[in-house]
Amino acid sequence: MQILKAEVVAISPLTEFVHKVILKPQQPVTFEAGQYMQLVLGEKDKRAFSIANRPSQCDEIELHIGASAADSYAMQSLEHLRNAHNKQQLVDIEAGLGISQLRLQCDRPIILLAGGTGFSYAKSIAEHLAEINCDRPVLFYWGVKEESALYAHQEMQAWADSRENFKFIPVVENPSANWQGHTGFVHKAVMHDIVSLAPYDIYMAGRFDMMGVVRDDFINNAGAIRENMYADAFAFI
Repeated sequence: MQILKAEVVAISPLTEFVHKVILKPQQPVTFEAGQYMQLVLGEKDKRAFSIANRPSQCDEIELHIGASAADSYAMQSLEHLRNAHNKQQLVDIEAGLGISQLRLQCDRPIILLAGGTGFSYAKSIAEHLAEINCDRPVLFYWGVKEESALYAHQEMQAWADSRENFKFIPVVENPSANWQGHTGFVHKAVMHDIVSLAPYDIYMAGRFDMMGVVRDDFINNAGAIRENMYADAFAFI
């Protein structure tokens, strides 16, 4: 873990409720694909967010923060970052945290499953795999409630179209009449597409309550192997 001070370079909206934050640490940051950082608001108040960029981009940290008035945890964090940005002050962060980073010591195909802004966790892993020219098959499932929440849909689809071993599958829980892709819960889409999950390494990020349901459903009804499933939420549920 690194304890650093960082400049808040930019805060920009991705959707009505999701913002991209770019931090520039005072020194290069060390982390593995799939790890997270903590924004330090106080000695006993640290807020965890997945790092969205790949480890080679060590001069900056990209975050995707979903914040609404009902979510004080994220909203307070975003306001802390905005205040620092406006006052040109540095923020305190801890980086290189988590136990669900990408494992490269095997040749199993990979499933990346993201709910909402859990996309940032999967994005870091996917970008790193592409950068190192990993030829393992990668299936990237991104589940959201509404189509408008797919803020990186076109970017990810274009990226997938340029790579033979990479597939991007967006899943919308409450689709419009014009939506032609997968619908419903994102993990159910995985189970619909894949008969057995036993051969796969599965990396997951999303709401903690969602992760518990997905873990149990995958193991009990799709043959997933617990030792090959990775989510930092598992430490808390």
